[in-house]
Amino acid sequence: MQLKDYDFLSDSTEATSTRFVTFVSPGLRRFDLAILTTNRFYGKKLVIDLQSGRSGVLAADDLEEEGVIEAVFRIGEEEAAELSAFLTMVLGEAYFAD
Repeated sequence: MQLKDYDFLSDSTEATSTRFVTFVSPGLRRFDLAILTTNRFYGKKLVIDLQSGRSGVLAADDLEEEGVIEAVFRIGEEEAAELSAFLTMVLGEAYFAD
């Protein structure tokens, strides 16, 4: 196969900002995260759990939705509460351009 054989729906390159953070929560759970800031997701950030490879595009309002963190990262309720507490401090609000 060659590149010309693919039907691209989107293909763009953008400079992003990435924050790598490793911490131990009060419940002694270790988190290794990469948090990418980009213009692509309307103010949401791409949060990647480097241990599992699972990721989600999240903003502060997503943390308020029950079960979102558990489902995205496939973790238990207690771990999700600790991760949400941290993410509340680093995620901004989503915005939508009209």
